[in-house]
Amino acid sequence: MKVKATFYHAGCPVCIAAEQVVASALDTSKYDVHVVHLGQDKERIGEAERAGVKSVPALVIEGKPFHINFGAALADLKK
Repeated sequence: MKVKATFYHAGCPVCIAAEQVVASALDTSKYDVHVVHLGQDKERIGEAERAGVKSVPALVIEGKPFHINFGAALADLKK
């Protein structure tokens, strides 16, 4: 069974670079990777918050958030 991994980002250059690294680094035979662009899909900000995401880019694997660099705070995306 594949492990769920969700990559949240806002579309900024930092986020896009991180998405490319994550996409190439995770073994898709082991991980079911979902990419969520919170700048375009703002209704999913609450989902990211409940998963523990404080800023993007962030990768959530099995309910555990891993923050990658700092592109934008979730609070900024709500505006």
